[in-house]
Amino acid sequence: MNAMSRNAMNAYAQVGVESGVDAASPHKLIAMLYEGALIAIASAKIHMQRKEIAKKGKAISQAIAIIDEGLKASLDERVGGDLAQNLKALYSYMCQRLLMANLQNKTEPLDEVAHLLVGLKGAWDAIGKQQGPVAVVVAPQSEPVPNRDSLSYGKA
Repeated sequence: MNAMSRNAMNAYAQVGVESGVDAASPHKLIAMLYEGALIAIASAKIHMQRKEIAKKGKAISQAIAIIDEGLKASLDERVGGDLAQNLKALYSYMCQRLLMANLQNKTEPLDEVAHLLVGLKGAWDAIGKQQGPVAVVVAPQSEPVPNRDSLSYGKA
């Protein structure tokens, strides 16, 4: 594949992500954040195993940004109460573990955070299948939306 084809494919993928974000419900946006964080962590693990230090650091930074600036920032502690406070603490813990994974160049913290995110994403997806209000701990849409670059799937 030549460079021009690759650039066109990347541009098409970015438009798809941006369109998905623009059209997504608040519930879907959170699901996309979970998915983006999991993809960034998987990418970091691959780069770590290949000893691609700069790419590993970028992927871990992306995962931290998604968790901190996306998932954690979307919590509404006034509405969500203890659940929102517990999630906030869990997201902070995940960010610390990802930072340690980067500093110590270890995959175990990556696996731990991925496992936690998979569990949370599964619960979030199950909520989405139920009827009724689902945005109990999600801040109103007036909150800033995470940088779209943090949702770029497949970028490392």
